[in-house]
Amino acid sequence: MATLQYISGFGNECASEDPRCPGALPEGQNNPQVCPYNLYAEQLSGSAFTCPRSTNKRSWLYRILPSVSHKPFESTDQGHVTNNWDEVDPDPNQGLHTLCGAGDIRSNNGLAVHIFLCNTSMGDRCFYNSDGDFLIVPQKGKLLIYTEFGKMIVQPNEICVIQNVSPFNVVAWHGNYTPYKYNLENFMVINAVAYDHADPSIFTVLTAKSLRPGVAIADFVIFPPRWGVADKTFRPPYYHRNCMSEFMGLIKGHYEAKEGGFLPGGGSLHSTMTPHGPDAECFEKASKAKLVPERIADGTMAFMFESSLSMAVTKWGLKTSHCLDDNYYKCWEPLKSHFTPNSRSPAGPK
Repeated sequence: MATLQYISGFGNECASEDPRCPGALPEGQNNPQVCPYNLYAEQLSGSAFTCPRSTNKRSWLYRILPSVSHKPFESTDQGHVTNNWDEVDPDPNQGLHTLCGAGDIRSNNGLAVHIFLCNTSMGDRCFYNSDGDFLIVPQKGKLLIYTEFGKMIVQPNEICVIQNVSPFNVVAWHGNYTPYKYNLENFMVINAVAYDHADPSIFTVLTAKSLRPGVAIADFVIFPPRWGVADKTFRPPYYHRNCMSEFMGLIKGHYEAKEGGFLPGGGSLHSTMTPHGPDAECFEKASKAKLVPERIADGTMAFMFESSLSMAVTKWGLKTSHCLDDNYYKCWEPLKSHFTPNSRSPAGPK
């Protein structure tokens, strides 16, 4: 693949134009009566017009044809992409599934998790998503993505966020509502250095906010390589139930709380208030481990979409039975009772 140059800085005001058309960006205004090269001016808005200026997201694109110029859209998913979360009854069982989601696209409030596979170029076709922004998490192989703002090469351990309609007729643009990519290796890990665990939100990379302060439609969280140093502490992720839904995926390596069965490219959905945590082997090992500083998750990258919405698995996801791990729950069956009512429990940290 060709070497690409990127505009750096998250949320910056940036600009670009095709080097074959110097001066394609209008000077001093966004929407002149006649644009240079007789291009069409088109605004892409990522926020309401009434938002405070400091939070306003928009970009101007200067196109050979406006986005309204297209033939009728055709469905290519054959029912595999849906927003009907009522197809299947809610399932409280833990398990490995593929597609799920929640919310309502009509109220612009929700999310959907898709799994994809591509082994050939789309050529002169493009995919248009009018429901929201795409967060893409590659697991294997590089993606060369054409967007309205330029090209991106995205590979495993990187993510990208795109707003994509036809990228083929843009000659210039400027603004701050643009696609971007990020190398997860650059994420600054924060951790507990005394005892117990810090709030898991320390691992949040991106947030899609809801109308309730502090509550997310979706948090994108990662569990990268880091040091474990906490004293008097069960260091792996602890057992818990959550008022949020958690969809986990593995990009590479072995997830620290479930080294067996949870493979790269796989995912698990733990629905609202469904209990989950480390498997029996991980629990026994971590309960007896000598608590010295140790590296955790080297060579591994797991991620999670955490949502305040109760995500449901689609009918298509449940039909792919050859991809489902029906024995997922068995990883907890070997857990033993260590209850000793006549002995005193170890004292906690003071």
